[in-house]
Amino acid sequence: MNEHVGSDFDDFLAEEGLLAEVEAAALKRVIAYQVEELMKRQRLTKTEMARRMQTSRASLNRLLDPSNPSITLQTLERAAAALGKRLRIELV
Repeated sequence: MNEHVGSDFDDFLAEEGLLAEVEAAALKRVIAYQVEELMKRQRLTKTEMARRMQTSRASLNRLLDPSNPSITLQTLERAAAALGKRLRIELV
C-alpha cells in the first residue's frame, strides 16, 4: 500500500524536508515576475531601474533572476520604492 495516497504534495515535500526550500523558490519567482511586470508597465529599462534603486545592474539582475534565491529585504525595499510601491511582508 502506498503511504502517500491521499496526502497532498505539500505533505510529501515536508516529509522530505524540502517544503521551505520549494516555497522560498516559488516566492522568489513571484517577486521577480512582479518586479519585471511593473518595470514593463512603467517602461523602465534595467539601467533606469538600477539607478532608481541606487544599485548595480548586476544586483538588479539577481533580483530578476527567478532561479537565484538570494535577495535581501533592503533590495526588495529599494525595488518597491523605485516602482512607487510599498513592500509588505507577512507571516501567516
